[in-house]
Amino acid sequence: MGEGEHQEKEQQHHEESLIEKITEKIHGHDSSSSSSSSDSEDEKKSSESPSSLKSKIYRLFGREKPVHKVLGGGKPADVFLWRNKKISAGVLGGATAIWVLFELIEYHLLTLVCHLLILALALLFLWSNASTFINKIPPRIPEIHIPEDPVLQVANALRIEINRGLSTLRDIASGRDLKKFLSVIAGLWVLSIVGNWFNFLTLFYIAFVLLHTVPVFYEKYEDKVDSFAEKAAIEFKKQYAVFDAKVLSKIPRGPLKDKKKD
Repeated sequence: MGEGEHQEKEQQHHEESLIEKITEKIHGHDSSSSSSSSDSEDEKKSSESPSSLKSKIYRLFGREKPVHKVLGGGKPADVFLWRNKKISAGVLGGATAIWVLFELIEYHLLTLVCHLLILALALLFLWSNASTFINKIPPRIPEIHIPEDPVLQVANALRIEINRGLSTLRDIASGRDLKKFLSVIAGLWVLSIVGNWFNFLTLFYIAFVLLHTVPVFYEKYEDKVDSFAEKAAIEFKKQYAVFDAKVLSKIPRGPLKDKKKD
């Protein structure tokens, strides 16, 4: 009887060890499959490049370039974005001094130019004559010439922008885009109200100050501003859809759209 019991115990121990091995293999297979699935998920996440994520982000006015390139790049963009604080502060300070002279002190442009020329010519004349008595070298007055290429480049860029504005006004006046027509009319109406409040110099100075403050502020907080602008754009589209359904759709169409349909 003792030997039979011993054999039964060995059999039970052998069966238990087999069951443990089978369960370990099952758990190992589950863990490997879960790890492989997690690895595949990580690979999918890593496969989404930052450029694809950036393309999904809403940007104000459909902007795809950085703010520096939108402003034209180069030195003007550096001044507007305060890349060199001394130059930007100097330009803004000069514009402020001009505004104070012409708007607050009510100085006139022709008077200011004449007074500056009188002062400069008088100082140079006295310095040139006094140098002979003091035995010093007279001042070297440089020859100033306006180069032709920059003037032609500015005139060409101005011509392109004027032609683009005229073509836009022609498209709006032809009645092809009602939405653009209403937005331009609203913008001109708001501009006329603002122009009634300020004169041209003050309006130009306000625009100049905004160019030195709004772009640098937007570049610093562009993610927050773009998120807010996206919500505002969605709400505007909803309100415009309601306005289109209730008002614009009931306006009789002109002959241009009938011709397009034919």
